[in-house]
Amino acid sequence: MATTNSARNWDLRSDTATKPSPEMFQYMAQAEVGNDVFGEDPTVNELERRVAELLGKPAAVFVVSSTMSNQLAIRTHLRNPPETVLCHSHAHIYKYEAGGASFHSQAMVVPVTPANGAINLTVDDVERGFIEDDGDFHCAPTRLILLENTFTGTVMPIDDIRAIRRFANENSVPVHMDGSRLWNASIASGISLAEYAKEVDSVNLCLSKGMGCPVGAILAGSEEFIRKARHFRKLFGGGWRQAGILAAAGLPRRLADGLFELGFKPLLPVETNMILLDPSDARVDSDELSRELAKQGVTLDTVYKGSIRIVTHNQIDDECIDLVLSVARGLEKK
Repeated sequence: MATTNSARNWDLRSDTATKPSPEMFQYMAQAEVGNDVFGEDPTVNELERRVAELLGKPAAVFVVSSTMSNQLAIRTHLRNPPETVLCHSHAHIYKYEAGGASFHSQAMVVPVTPANGAINLTVDDVERGFIEDDGDFHCAPTRLILLENTFTGTVMPIDDIRAIRRFANENSVPVHMDGSRLWNASIASGISLAEYAKEVDSVNLCLSKGMGCPVGAILAGSEEFIRKARHFRKLFGGGWRQAGILAAAGLPRRLADGLFELGFKPLLPVETNMILLDPSDARVDSDELSRELAKQGVTLDTVYKGSIRIVTHNQIDDECIDLVLSVARGLEKK
């Protein structure tokens, strides 16, 4: 095992660690800009048009982050509190958006845990957690169903999404998809972004994760929905000025297989760019692995009560994968 520091650095903690490529920086420097609050930034306008086209939606709006995108979607869908949002019990909007639904939208979030140890929500789970508007003044009815795809790196089956869509239609409730990593789901499944998006009323796409953009996300939906969302974007303090400069899957499988050989166990199926591992029976001490990798320029953290999360992205290459596996094998306890 090498003992000298690597000349390069890799960050495997999250795909939010991505940085713009030289070509992206060049394009940003040359981008034509204008005042986006007035709809006068041609680069932002083209980005919104292009992503809406990819998603098969009539309109889209560029925002600062996926958290803002999700919160704008919730606020735009919900207009008459008291209301509830139904989502996965570990959904990003429930656990990692600072209680935004209650703060911005006066809405209660109803978290639902999939039955029988399943990873993603099914229509049966949604029916179980759904609060009907039956005139009972004690309850806040479900007014929005929120799905997440990918969810901790796993792809939500399109048939489950369609079944939930049908249930939502029967109950006149919209569906929002937190598709921060929908790009990854599309590549892994072979299903187009538009095919996923047509099953929901609104969808969020993150640009600052695997895409490598320095900042930004896109919220897409109907013309009227996006018109209202722009209003709330301004209310939330998210109006852009000259934003044009910002607008301007084999690796994880190979890495996972190599770590499985050392006794690491998958906590979830490896379907896209995210690997979640249980190190309890591994022949490598995970903390020692993290320390040794840091000496080689690789950032890797143990998270989630001792489990290890590894996220590959466009700046993780074969050299990084080879290095991680080499260091891990060198630490194996025979």
